[in-house]
Amino acid sequence: MFRTTELPANALLDASGLNCPEPVMMLHNKVRDLPAGEVLKVIATDPSTQRDIPKFCVFLGHELVDQQAEEGTYLYWIRKKLD
Repeated sequence: MFRTTELPANALLDASGLNCPEPVMMLHNKVRDLPAGEVLKVIATDPSTQRDIPKFCVFLGHELVDQQAEEGTYLYWIRKKLD
């Protein structure tokens, strides 16, 4: 399905079928509950997440480990910043 290797994640957020701003709002709540240093995998179908999720990470200091896109599905791996 995806060309690159699947990366490990500690938690999953499936925001498939949701449109802006819902994926980022859900991401904000999910990452808040994640322990520092752990990785969250996000699945989305809204193309605006390609812009919004990297900006979210920069703004809040989280690491965007990887992002992939194929056939209308967007995957993101986000490492929560260390406290």
